[in-house]
Amino acid sequence: MVLGISDPWISAAYIGCILAMLLCVVYGIINWNKGDEDEGGQISEEISWHDKEKEMEEKELGIWDEEG
Repeated sequence: MVLGISDPWISAAYIGCILAMLLCVVYGIINWNKGDEDEGGQISEEISWHDKEKEMEEKELGIWDEEG
């Protein structure tokens, strides 16, 4: 009986939860800033997509909301 837990399956579940949490923390630390290398390309792609969407809405509907 460890920490008042008499069933080994309950102890295994607690240990599994703690190990899963530690694995998630380690994964988060390793991958903290990955994917930021191409941020400039992503921004220019967003601007291009926004401009194309604006042209399509103006052509098809004759309207455009400058806020969105």
